[in-house]
Amino acid sequence: MSTETAPRHQVIRMRHEIRRRTLTVQTIEALGPNMRRITFSCDDLHDFASASPDDHIKLFFAASAGEEKPLMRDYTPRRFDKAAGVLVIDFALHEAGPATQWAIDAKPGDTLPIGGPRGSAVVPDDFDWYLLIGDEAALPSIGRRTEELRAGVPVITAVVVDGPDSEQVFDAKSAWQGLWAHRGAAQSGGKEDAARLIAALGGMDLPAGEGFVFIAGETEMARALKAYVVDTLGHPREWVKAAGYWTRGVADSHGGIED
Repeated sequence: MSTETAPRHQVIRMRHEIRRRTLTVQTIEALGPNMRRITFSCDDLHDFASASPDDHIKLFFAASAGEEKPLMRDYTPRRFDKAAGVLVIDFALHEAGPATQWAIDAKPGDTLPIGGPRGSAVVPDDFDWYLLIGDEAALPSIGRRTEELRAGVPVITAVVVDGPDSEQVFDAKSAWQGLWAHRGAAQSGGKEDAARLIAALGGMDLPAGEGFVFIAGETEMARALKAYVVDTLGHPREWVKAAGYWTRGVADSHGGIED
């Protein structure tokens, strides 16, 4: 019998069968003025798979006038319960668009088609600490990861929101420290939000040991924070994951940040 152990910090990539399902709105909860949590029910979640807190599902909305194909937007499954047939999605209400308008108008009994997730990149829960950075668009992923990490592991979150009434409390087992930056009435995204987050981090010394850093939100902001974490804080690039969940002034933008 082999006594070899798997190396630490191996990211496991998984592919899932792509299926479409129809969700039904069950309850709606306001999470401050700019976030709406919608709990959906579905009888077809028995084989739904979302193995990573930054997974994305496609939400399908009615086509625009003159268009044939439905509009699609990427969202994070905030929480799901297969046994109960329940899936929770948090909608940030900052940017105008079909998903925001749908969430504003939603009422119990409304339905919403979804697809995916297509796959998962599972970051192991074996790092000595975690630093999670982002804006409102990243809050569902940051909140889910914070709540799913093991008991007692140090987790620092740094999130930029409009004001104190947009801050959230996570039901975490980890040793969670939440840092918040407030933009007030200023425009979201870009280098301005990056500067606010860097100020919130306050020139911090990273905890001892090996850590994983997750950065997500507006693309320019996420790119600037990745450069700060790698170049200024000196964190190993291979233990940083950064993603642009949206781009200021561009519709339906989502992708990884490689530079």
